[in-house]
Amino acid sequence: MLEINNLHVSAGDKEILRGLSLHVGKGEVHVILGPNGSGKSTLMNVILGHPKYQITGGEIFFDGEDLTTLKTFERARRGIFLSFQNPEEIPGITVENMLRTAKQSITGDKVKVLAFHKELLALMKELQIAPEYASRYMNVGFSGGEKKRNEILQLLTLKPKLALLDETDSGLDVDAVEIVSRGVAKFHNADNSCIIITHNAQILKHLPVNRAHIFLNGRIVISGGSELVNAVAEHGYAPFEATL
Repeated sequence: MLEINNLHVSAGDKEILRGLSLHVGKGEVHVILGPNGSGKSTLMNVILGHPKYQITGGEIFFDGEDLTTLKTFERARRGIFLSFQNPEEIPGITVENMLRTAKQSITGDKVKVLAFHKELLALMKELQIAPEYASRYMNVGFSGGEKKRNEILQLLTLKPKLALLDETDSGLDVDAVEIVSRGVAKFHNADNSCIIITHNAQILKHLPVNRAHIFLNGRIVISGGSELVNAVAEHGYAPFEATL
């Protein structure tokens, strides 16, 4: 589904990603681990086409199509979704209106208002989001945990092919992480894929991890299975840094 080959990325004069390669198949869950500043969030933003970053080498393919010339909204319409580490507040548009409009834009089909409202409320109940939040402005006045659960609400509503989750579990208490974990598990199936940046193995509790990757200095230095997640939780990144 996603093929990244020898990717080099800069922001201004600073090179952030230095020859990174990553292949994610349909139905797979990949976990990215690494210390702050190692390039994890940069990769997520580059996949979705953030204009701050310049690709200076390498290539990105999604479902066999070269992404590098596509604008962000075109990539989103093809089925790529990014859950932000720090979700933005958007005054003036309600959660329900934004999600209904986004779904229509992706599918190209008219979304029936009453049917969509019923479906949205059912998802909100599963995520323990109060129903009145559907009519509130997107993330405005939401707590950190409410914003993160709202990100998962968007994920479940829009049903993308590839979900990029950038520390969606950060700053959450144990109960909130459990809710988010179950929400991601509800989304994931054999026809979509997930790339998850996390420092907390609990979000992976209900997900099968196909591959885990350690990021250091803009590169993947080692890949393996879920045992890497446990190794980092127990020993941190020092053992991997020592091998460089």
